[in-house]
Amino acid sequence: MYKTYTKSFVFVVLLCVTALGNAFGQVSINRVEPAFWWAGMKNKQLQLMVNGTGIAKAKPMITYPGVKITEVAKTDNPNYLFIYLDIATSAKPGIMRIKFTGANGDVKAISYELKARTDHSGALGFNSTDVLYLLTPDRFANGSTENDVLEAVGVDRKNPDARHGGDLKGVADHLNYIKDLGFTTVWFNPVQENRMPNGSYHGYAITDFYKIDPRFGSNAEFKQLTADMHAKGMKVVMDMIFNHCGLAHPWMKDKPAADWINNPAKYVQTNHAKLTAMDPHAAKKEKDILLDGWFVPDMPDLNQRNRHLATYLIQNSIWWIEYARIDGIRQDTYPYPDYAFMARWCKEVMAEYPNFNIVGESWYGKPGETAWWQRNSAINPNNTYLKTVMDFPLTFTADWGFNEDANRNGGEQSGIYQIFEVIAQDFLYPDPNNILTFLDNHDLGRFTRKDDKNLDRFKQAFAFLLTTRGIPQIYYGTEILMEGPKSDGDGQIRKDFPGGWPGDKTDAFTAEGRTDKQNEAFNYLRRLLNWRKTNKAVTAGKLIHYAPYDNVYVYARIYGEKTVLVMLNASGKDQTLEMARFTDVTGKHAVGTDVITGKAVSISKNVTVPARGQYVLELN
Repeated sequence: MYKTYTKSFVFVVLLCVTALGNAFGQVSINRVEPAFWWAGMKNKQLQLMVNGTGIAKAKPMITYPGVKITEVAKTDNPNYLFIYLDIATSAKPGIMRIKFTGANGDVKAISYELKARTDHSGALGFNSTDVLYLLTPDRFANGSTENDVLEAVGVDRKNPDARHGGDLKGVADHLNYIKDLGFTTVWFNPVQENRMPNGSYHGYAITDFYKIDPRFGSNAEFKQLTADMHAKGMKVVMDMIFNHCGLAHPWMKDKPAADWINNPAKYVQTNHAKLTAMDPHAAKKEKDILLDGWFVPDMPDLNQRNRHLATYLIQNSIWWIEYARIDGIRQDTYPYPDYAFMARWCKEVMAEYPNFNIVGESWYGKPGETAWWQRNSAINPNNTYLKTVMDFPLTFTADWGFNEDANRNGGEQSGIYQIFEVIAQDFLYPDPNNILTFLDNHDLGRFTRKDDKNLDRFKQAFAFLLTTRGIPQIYYGTEILMEGPKSDGDGQIRKDFPGGWPGDKTDAFTAEGRTDKQNEAFNYLRRLLNWRKTNKAVTAGKLIHYAPYDNVYVYARIYGEKTVLVMLNASGKDQTLEMARFTDVTGKHAVGTDVITGKAVSISKNVTVPARGQYVLELN
């Protein structure tokens, strides 16, 4: 039972379940999912998945005003029963009794609660006015050592692939740090239970979709954390995974249906050929391997074509939104689950919460491939209904494009020109403002490199990220120049934040605990992030850009009378720009104020941009 239940409710359920088991002999109830629901939801259908020995032998009945059973579905597993309810608008919050009639005629009941929808905070979605701070909870901060050990799995900070002990309290303890930096939103890598034998610190092997991992905290703690963040004017994005679950999920010992898992009898590895999802020439077998193959042996591939599983997963998302009032979802491995199911999921979530936002991990290298997944795409005949996609093409290009050696020669092959070309292909996207932009994340080598001699690359890249179109995301630790190449393993990408653990020698959450170079990067980001929050030209304005000359990329963001002019000099020498070229965006403005330094810069004639430097100018 969940910790979020009231004690009296837990007692009633346990009492009734025990009585039911005694009455039916081999029939018992171990679990009902979801554990509770709400009256007054827009979607009137509710699926209850009931698990218990021989439960399919029982006949359920409900007598509750406004609630009726529309379908009782059995599968090939006698230990599962799916009850579909219609909850009318007239149904009131309260405890309803679900009666089960056994073969011997005995009738027992369990209690099921319809809660009142009293919390109307959150569920706001995220958009281009936001900047997301992505963190891996196990590696950010350990606020409580009491939850470090679960069963035989403890913590080992010397092992990059083991649990390190970070938790929700660690995040809660540092909310002011995140807010002060200028972030509006926190995206959590998965926080649901991963009760895997090896610990599964990353969170992508879920063993209970309705429960926060106890090593992170409880459902109630997560709900309180989102409430605290909303009180501070911040938002919450929750990572979800529908493609697979963890091998230790109870389903794997007793599958609700024979077709609950793809390839249950023999391990089939997915081919990761994501283009086959959209390729008109793709062989069916290729698509089948992409969709039905497993990521790794520890992550069984879920079959969303099973209608009961599909409804289960959709309800799970809505449950978390309503329960914890999260503001957005990032869906993992978006091209791998069943396409029709994912479209249905997006439609149903957005119908219940119109302001909500979902971003899908669409890991492709070219803009056309990514744009195909955004809702209302002109190049995709079947609407995905997915509002936001991840701009991996820009990420991969920027990772190379801001390097000094990528811009030693000018022209169309230079790094900065390639970045311009990615942006120029925005005609492919139905909605370029709803694209998640980023320089790295938990799956990629960190943008900061150990051999970076100075902050030129860092400053130029983040000036770009925070002023171009889209919704920026920055990975935790970037502000203190955390580095780690992908070649060293995922654990090195997801290092502990210094100062997040009792006894850490340094505390990078404080200026005193950071080096001069770290403070320079921290203060640079903090200045840009907090300025961005107040500037509509950047968060909502039109983007107009110019093809780079001499490795200098110039663009403007314009909203009404507000204009921000950005100049990025990727070359290794000072470059003087003739400003007459840019008068269609500068207009009659003669001076701009540099956002970083606060200095006035004349733009009436020529402007010299320092080598490997940038200007972010608010035009006066």
